[in-house]
Amino acid sequence: MFTIAQIQQAHSKVKSGADFPAYIKEIKALGVTYYETFVADGHTEYHGTADYKTATDTKYNIVPIADRYNLEQFKTDLKVHQQGQSDYPAFIAVSAACGIEKWAVSMKKMTCTYYDKAGNEVLVEQIPQ
Repeated sequence: MFTIAQIQQAHSKVKSGADFPAYIKEIKALGVTYYETFVADGHTEYHGTADYKTATDTKYNIVPIADRYNLEQFKTDLKVHQQGQSDYPAFIAVSAACGIEKWAVSMKKMTCTYYDKAGNEVLVEQIPQ
């Protein structure tokens, strides 16, 4: 099974959202089938086969998540991030301000789904392969 250290090694190559597809390929090859990243504290829960699960520690102090999501602003900020024009801390800040509580990545579907505080799907994106 994969380790947090292996995932961190793969993640160390990510400098912006533009590097995300390559990161996904690499951790999928490690055996990650699904993961969720929580905007409020930055921890991520990784899942593999046979109910394997591991998680990172919190990465930063709690960031408050807006009660209502702003989909249009989030789409704009997400596009900026995916084009490599913002770093991860900036993306976290805009995600929280736009009401995004977490995102979940499915390696099987090759999707990244963003959720609001109520657990509603706000946006589903296909990950380029």
